[in-house]
Amino acid sequence: MPHIDLDEIRQYVADNIGSFHKARLDSLAKLKLTKILERKNPYLFKAKNILTPELLVRTLLDAYLSSQEETMFGEFLEKLAIFINGRIYGGWKSGIKGIDLEFDSDGVRYIVAIKSGPSWGNSRQISKMKNDFESAIQAIHTSGSKIPVMAINGCCYGRDKKPHKKGYQKLCGQRFWTFISGGESLYTEIIEPLGYKAKEKTEEFERAYAEIITSFTAEFIREYCIEEKRIDWEKIVRLNSASVKPKAPKTFKKEKKIRANAVEEIKD
Repeated sequence: MPHIDLDEIRQYVADNIGSFHKARLDSLAKLKLTKILERKNPYLFKAKNILTPELLVRTLLDAYLSSQEETMFGEFLEKLAIFINGRIYGGWKSGIKGIDLEFDSDGVRYIVAIKSGPSWGNSRQISKMKNDFESAIQAIHTSGSKIPVMAINGCCYGRDKKPHKKGYQKLCGQRFWTFISGGESLYTEIIEPLGYKAKEKTEEFERAYAEIITSFTAEFIREYCIEEKRIDWEKIVRLNSASVKPKAPKTFKKEKKIRANAVEEIKD
């Protein structure tokens, strides 16, 4: 079996991890305070007794960015998995809807839907994945291929105690990385290369993050606070949940331009 060494993985990460960090910075530049306020549960934050504008802005922003980063990094890990599998098994990025990776091994065609972690979807999303598997298998057989096809839901981290599902297998964490590479220790070996330039890139992100906190806090105080900088929770709830959506306050164009320029300078 062909082998991939850690230096090749290090080089791949060095060449491609920048796309993840760029996506993080781009997500900051595109943010609008009103959009975050509309998407997050105001009752939860009130129940947590958040009293200051800056703390509320920071808490909202962190909650939003956490979900965004999970998706962004999941996409990077998917590409890394396809790269590793390609070097070892000759796998390729699938062109079939809902399928991320295809490869042949021991006379079997494997079709793989790669997800970040084991709790990635609800029943409707899982049902859609199963339908995608069925359609992919049909498409492969319709093309004239008689090779047996096996469907795999691969998860980059975590575990599932019952990997054998109806119509497919769910392989998580070590099982997934071993499956795509043949190496039982790969799941721990890849953690070191993923830290490439992490300190440098994190410092860049923190500078942009600080600019957003300052800008959003100023906007929040102006639009969603009453006297003595007390949070106007009723106004926030109306923005978030009123039957008729109130007009969101116009963000000052000057502030938006300053924030976008700051992020661009950091990226450069």
